[in-house]
Amino acid sequence: MLATIVAVACGTTEPLAPTPRLTAFTGARIIVGNEGAVIENGTLVMRDGQIEAVGATVSISVPADAEVRNVQGKTIIPGLINVHGHVNDVRGIEANPAFYTEAHVADQLGRYARYGITTVFSLGGDGPAGVAVRDHQGSDLKHARLYVAGRVVTAETPEEATEQVNAVADFGANLVKIRVDDNLGSSQKMPPEVYAAVIDAAHARGLRVAAHLYYLEDAQGLLEAGADLIAHSVRDQEVSDELIAMLTGNNVCLCPTLMREVSTYVYEERPEWFDDPFFLREADPAVIQALEAPEYQERIRSRPNSATYKEALLTAQRNVKVLIDGGVRIAFGTDTGPAGRFQGYFEHGELELMVQAGLTPMQAIVSATGDAARCMQVEDEIGTLETGKWADFVVLGANPVDNIRNVRTIESVWIAGNLVPGSETD
Repeated sequence: MLATIVAVACGTTEPLAPTPRLTAFTGARIIVGNEGAVIENGTLVMRDGQIEAVGATVSISVPADAEVRNVQGKTIIPGLINVHGHVNDVRGIEANPAFYTEAHVADQLGRYARYGITTVFSLGGDGPAGVAVRDHQGSDLKHARLYVAGRVVTAETPEEATEQVNAVADFGANLVKIRVDDNLGSSQKMPPEVYAAVIDAAHARGLRVAAHLYYLEDAQGLLEAGADLIAHSVRDQEVSDELIAMLTGNNVCLCPTLMREVSTYVYEERPEWFDDPFFLREADPAVIQALEAPEYQERIRSRPNSATYKEALLTAQRNVKVLIDGGVRIAFGTDTGPAGRFQGYFEHGELELMVQAGLTPMQAIVSATGDAARCMQVEDEIGTLETGKWADFVVLGANPVDNIRNVRTIESVWIAGNLVPGSETD
């Protein structure tokens, strides 16, 4: 796989030792992640964890002392960005804080990375270990990047809202997360005066607000109040022209999290992916055993809301197509992390559901790369394969533009120019 590196001096050919952390990938199809740009027969050069050059092979001068990897016929895409995941264990934090350790966080981020997800925004439930891992992300990074929202704000009054937001800000969170949802009538919904106070307090501390929701009316109310990210699909009805205008006018992105809906009912019976080698390579057998237990499946079947969530998925899929056609920027995310929402694997299911909804494979890829980075305001560092950005990318064996399932053909994953352990295949 590695090309021989030589230098010509005084008419003789001498081996030249590669410079550490200087690598060139040559001959690949490169999907830039920005408005569908594709470079055929391209070369990507990375030095010290960042992209030094990227373009058509004929236009790139590969340094003589670079390690060269011939990836002819392969496809390179930017690392996928999940703008709505969870890297924590909420029940573990509440019951046993010692369980939520830096090693536990790194283990989850490694799992994401081996599936090609190189950045995760953890939207709620994050403890000090998550902040510690985030604060030690540098050029030696070998698992997915992490951004955290800390504790979800659950205030009941405007005064509590300000207090809780300040606590999240003091904790060191990257953004604030709220829930405006009654869980299909089973709980109390955060009222407008409270979520407006959350948004105002967050903005006063320089933090953006991601809002969990279900209903169209709440989406419009949250946008009027200044919410910065809609963290789930509208699922109670078709989206309105008014909502589209508000999203585009305020430059607010929406994260569909289609696989979240799947997780609410799919364990009524044994999912077919329980036999998928791509799933099984990372899945915990004990978790699979628990989910396929007859008594658990019966409990899911007996839930009154399962049928509602099945319809909600179809509504969400119709809406994501209408939104993207209306010019709304879609931010890729899955709500993975809680029980039964498998980190890494569900992200591939999300891409497939987006394409099933009517997006092109390229639109789905851009939503998970360049657009996700823009939505989360990290586009200066990640999201696209451009000079000066971190070398976060995935080498695929087949072209995902031909078939979105080809994103599964992972041959290696690189973060900050480092090969993710366990990601490389022969």
